Amino acid sequence: MNLFICYPKCSTCKKAREYLENHQIPFEERNIKENNPTYEELKDWVNMGISVDKMFNTSGLIYKNLKLKDQMPAMSLEDKLRLLSTDGMLVKRPILLTKNKILFGFKEREYEEIL
Repeated sequence: MNLFICYPKCSTCKKAREYLENHQIPFEERNIKENNPTYEELKDWVNMGISVDKMFNTSGLIYKNLKLKDQMPAMSLEDKLRLLSTDGMLVKRPILLTKNKILFGFKEREYEEIL
């Protein structure tokens, strides 16, 4: 079963969910604000080849309010993973986990390729 991690109010997440539903792709949905990715999950995703920097929601208010753009270069991988695990709104969304792939954000072409 595919895992779709999203924020229900996010317009990009809505488009991605619509894509999955229209293509009859089964998925389990998880609200990123209520059940944010754990440190262990994030670390697993890095081990799958995903750059931790690409996991940050750089357009989000929390990212901007914490001025993370300026802090990121000096932060260790460990620091970044710990920070991401504190608040789902720091994490880029939606996230789609399939058996052997993970996608951050929604690009229809990427969804077509892996699904």
